[in-house]
Amino acid sequence: MIPEDLRYTDKHEWIRVGNQSVARVGITAYAADALGDVVYVSLPQVGEEVALDDACAEVESTKSVSDVYAPLSGVITAINEQLSDTPETINADPYGDGWLFELELSDATELEGLLDADAYAGVTEA
Repeated sequence: MIPEDLRYTDKHEWIRVGNQSVARVGITAYAADALGDVVYVSLPQVGEEVALDDACAEVESTKSVSDVYAPLSGVITAINEQLSDTPETINADPYGDGWLFELELSDATELEGLLDADAYAGVTEA
């Protein structure tokens, strides 16, 4: 089930935009399933500036290490610190407690380039 209230990238990140200036970012259930059991997460630093499509985090599983790309440009305002102790939360609740970081958007027009749930479903079926 792909949540309808989120936006997505073709690299399997999800984005929840609150007040149009701050976005919460995570990886999709599809990506978490493909990775397998997540054992370590490397997150960006609060205050770090990222540009659209920059590799800014890593998720390591028993199978591989995958980069997480910034789905939008902005400044990191928060990271999910509980993932350092319980990275498996990404597998258990990718759209909730398994979020990775929050970012203050520097260019809200980039939101137009994100996929809705139906378009993302098409990516996962390709």
